[in-house]
Amino acid sequence: MNSVQVKRVVETVLDFPGLGQKIRQARERDQRTLTDICRDCKLSRSYWYQLENEDLRAPATEDVIRRIEQVLNIDLGVKFDG
Repeated sequence: MNSVQVKRVVETVLDFPGLGQKIRQARERDQRTLTDICRDCKLSRSYWYQLENEDLRAPATEDVIRRIEQVLNIDLGVKFDG
């Protein structure tokens, strides 16, 4: 039986205004470089900046949000149904 994996996605600007600012503030409090944070989150620097700037071209999956929360040891307050 084939299974289909569906990723839950959040459009940062529409679904959680201010999420980019929370991510930026958490990064600025962290003692690591952006390069290290991105490596630990498995994200590119350009994608990170898109998230921080709440760029609509950069939706975030639940997996991305959870990795950021884990790496920066924060709760972004993003809740997904299910």
